[in-house]
Amino acid sequence: MNLKDIIQNRRSVFPNQYIDKPISKTVILELLNAANWAPTHKRTEPWRFKVLQGDKKNELGVFLSNKFKATTDKFSEFKYNKIQRNFKNAGGIIAICMARDPEESIPEWEEVAATAMAVQNMWLTATNLGLGAYWSSPGLIGFMDEFFHLEDNEKCLGFLFLGHYEGSAPKREPNAIDDKVEWL
Repeated sequence: MNLKDIIQNRRSVFPNQYIDKPISKTVILELLNAANWAPTHKRTEPWRFKVLQGDKKNELGVFLSNKFKATTDKFSEFKYNKIQRNFKNAGGIIAICMARDPEESIPEWEEVAATAMAVQNMWLTATNLGLGAYWSSPGLIGFMDEFFHLEDNEKCLGFLFLGHYEGSAPKREPNAIDDKVEWL
């Protein structure tokens, strides 16, 4: 695929669409190396990733579903089970974290943006490799310091679910760019 095709074919492929097939460490390293080429102001390279596979991804799903049950005012058995199922279905999960520059030499939003660009690099690479990907940022990420060791300047921004899937990714046609641009 050429770059334009990769960009236009990048989609959210959700964990319920994944087939039971793990993703190799080699492929995950390819995604992480793509992420590492993201642009970053003052070279702070704020992206940090925690890779979960096998039992560890399932443990995270159980942790988050139990945290949901303990903290929600509107418990849903369906959502409780869905959280666990999503983590189980994924061939691999990358926790997306950001380490704030200790000097705070640039605005925080720039470091969030750099981390998001790193994720986009992974997502485009996954698309090129025929993998499904989905970035989830549930409110429960506020509890990730209870599951992962996070440095004082580090926070979790979500999870990149990865999986093999059959068939084609859903089609998407964006609204016209003309509605989003003002030429001056």
